[in-house]
Amino acid sequence: MEVDGDSGQTIKESKSKKYVIDTNALHFPREGMELSHPLKDGMIEDWDIFENLLDHLYKKHVRSDPLQHPVLMSEVPWNSRNKRERLTELMFEHYNIPAFFLCKNAVLSAFANGRATGLVVDSGATQTTATPVHDGYVLQQGIVKSPIAGDFITMQCKELLDNLKIDVTPTYLVESKEVVKDEQPPIFKKRSVPNVTKSWHNYMVKKVIQDFQASVLQVYDTTPDEDELSQLPTALYEFPNGYHQEFGQERIKIPEGLFDPSNAEGFEGNTVLGVTSVVNTSVGMCDIDIRPAMYSSIILAGGNTLINGFSDRLMRELQTRTQNSTKLKIVGSNSTSERRFSSWIGGSILASLGTFQQMWISKQEYEESGKACVERKCP
Repeated sequence: MEVDGDSGQTIKESKSKKYVIDTNALHFPREGMELSHPLKDGMIEDWDIFENLLDHLYKKHVRSDPLQHPVLMSEVPWNSRNKRERLTELMFEHYNIPAFFLCKNAVLSAFANGRATGLVVDSGATQTTATPVHDGYVLQQGIVKSPIAGDFITMQCKELLDNLKIDVTPTYLVESKEVVKDEQPPIFKKRSVPNVTKSWHNYMVKKVIQDFQASVLQVYDTTPDEDELSQLPTALYEFPNGYHQEFGQERIKIPEGLFDPSNAEGFEGNTVLGVTSVVNTSVGMCDIDIRPAMYSSIILAGGNTLINGFSDRLMRELQTRTQNSTKLKIVGSNSTSERRFSSWIGGSILASLGTFQQMWISKQEYEESGKACVERKCP
C-alpha cells in the first residue's frame, strides 16, 4: 500500500516493514519510526531499503519509465566485485534500463573540478580518504583512509556540550521560545509529539550539532598555543530552544583533531592519520613520475572540508612537509552544494560527453555477457 502526500514523500509497506522515504518526511516525528541507512563504508549493505529508495526516486523525482533512460551511478573506489555485479543485475533485470555505467566517485569529483588527474581528498561523515586519479582512472594502490571525519567532529562537539551542561533540544520539540540573555536558562514551550524512537531522536539531535559545527568551528592556520587561543575572537551560537552562548577556545581546539589526532580526546597515543598525513601517504604510494601532478592538483570534496579554514591549514601544513620546489595547488569550489555533491556534478559532465556514449554497458551486452561485464567495462 502506498500513501502519497503533497510533499512528495512515499510511505510504503513492504515485507511487513513500512518505509518512509524523503528528506521532508524524515524530519516529521512518527511513533516507532526507526532510522536506517542502506550504505555501510560507502557500499550497499541493505538491498531492500536501496530498492525501495530507487522505486521512490523513479516515481517521485524521475517520473518516467526506467526503460527510457540509461543510468550512471557512482561508487566508492573499494567497492567489492559481488556488490557491483548485484547492482548491475538489479538495474537491468528489475528496472529494465537500456544502458548502465558505474564510475568511481573520486573520478567524478575530479571531473567536476575540470581535471582528469589529481588527488581527491574526500572528507565526509564517516571517513577521510585520499584517492589518486590519473587520466580518469583511480590508482588503487594509493588509496589511504582515516576515520577522522565529520562524525568524529560531531562526537567531539557532543562531548563539549555535555561537559558545559548544555542540553541540546532538537527543533521538533520546540513549539515556542522567549528571548533570554547570554548563558541564561532557556524559556521555551515543548511541543507535544508521538513517542519517537531513540535512533530518530539522536538523528535530530545530531542535525543541531552539525549546524553548530558549521556555524562555530574554525580551523586555525597553525597549531595554536594557549596565548593565541585566548586572543582569538569568540562566536555566538543560539540553540533551537533559545539558549545562546559565546564559544572561544573550544571552537578552535575541536577541529584541531582533523590535523593532529594525537591531541584529540579519545585518540591519545593512537596511530590514526590526520588529513595532511593522509595526503602525503597517498602521494608517496604513487609512482614517482606522477607525484608532482598529484601535489599540483589536490581536489577537495565532502561536506567536512567546508569547515572554515580547512583548505588554508592543509596548504600551510603541506608547504612545511614537502620540498620547496614542490608545486602545490588546492582546488575546491567555495559553494557548499558543489563541494558536497561534486560526484553528482561530475556525473552530469561525464554523461553529457560525446566520447562517453560508447562506454555504456548496453542491455544487449548485459544479455550476452551477464553481470560480470561490469568488471570489464567499468574499471
